[in-house]
Amino acid sequence: MPADGLKPVVRFDHVSVSFDGTQALKDVSFEVPEGEARIILGAASSGKTVLLKTAIGLVRPDSGSVYLLGKDITRMSEREMFEVRSKVGMLFQESALFDSLTIEENVAYPLLNHKAIQCPAEDVERRVKEALHFVELDQTLARFPSELSGGMRRRAAIARAVVTGPPLLLYDSPTAGLDPITAHTIMALVIKERDLSNTTTLIVTHRYQDGLLMANFRYNPDNGQLVPARENGHRPQLRTRFIVMREGQLVFEGTEPELEAVNDPYISKFRKQGGG
Repeated sequence: MPADGLKPVVRFDHVSVSFDGTQALKDVSFEVPEGEARIILGAASSGKTVLLKTAIGLVRPDSGSVYLLGKDITRMSEREMFEVRSKVGMLFQESALFDSLTIEENVAYPLLNHKAIQCPAEDVERRVKEALHFVELDQTLARFPSELSGGMRRRAAIARAVVTGPPLLLYDSPTAGLDPITAHTIMALVIKERDLSNTTTLIVTHRYQDGLLMANFRYNPDNGQLVPARENGHRPQLRTRFIVMREGQLVFEGTEPELEAVNDPYISKFRKQGGG
């Protein structure tokens, strides 16, 4: 258990994963306590997305152990995993909304189809509307994904991820392909969810800026804006740590100042190029 007494929501213990003889993760160990965030950087095919999928049991390790929400999921059956996964929100690449469902139906999907959630039918509509209000998409219930912009689809996907009130949220490239203003809007929603619900957060991203926002800003519920974490006597958000993956190995884990101090060319290129 971490020194501050917080329970780890996710823990990897010497995890290795391979596909067709090629290692995707190599002896990876780390943990994420309650309410903390991890920003996962790395080149293409460095193991970032495999790490997320392994964290929720979609990929099984060849060796090592994975603990999710206090449970060892390494050898769990798929049936046992259903209940555990129902407590995790996931934003997939490209939003992954169902094209044939309205936005309301998309957001309601986990409430209606995850039996472990046990949401009463009379509560579904209210919770869907609350989730869409959270991402400022109140007027989109009857619309289809094809009728929304890329940024709006990403926001709808966040609504679907948070509608169950999960203690853990995983974001796979939440700002990929978005213009800077829309990307900032998406990250503001991620920070809002973290701060209002004390949600543990894992984010795979190519943008170092995403991590800087998580580390240095907080959500102010009084005006609905992001403000510097130091403002009004608040201490800096040191609950955000950066992970850098390289060819399946975790080659760095630390705070923003620690990352800024690293001279390794591979690690330093992510901050110099904005995480690209």
